[in-house]
Amino acid sequence: MTGHTSKDPLHGITLEMQVNALVARYGWVKLGQLIKINCFNSDPSVKSSLKFLRRTPWARAEVEALYLDSLEAPEPTQDDAENPWANWSGNKPQG
Repeated sequence: MTGHTSKDPLHGITLEMQVNALVARYGWVKLGQLIKINCFNSDPSVKSSLKFLRRTPWARAEVEALYLDSLEAPEPTQDDAENPWANWSGNKPQG
């Protein structure tokens, strides 16, 4: 007997888990730049963010979308942020 599997990628992932994961990945400053809402920019906390996001469907949708995108993207490293050559492939155009 197999259990029911959901097609919802957020099944079992609480809003608090999403916010905590995004803060761990980006930090409050970058998160506030990516999603421009005051609860991420002005005295941010998980508790105040959850309160706002639970009352504001459009903001919650943005957080959920960023969370899903962050699952697909590779984890940024500190070296990538400081190294201007981090994204350079080393291939010269031929011509």
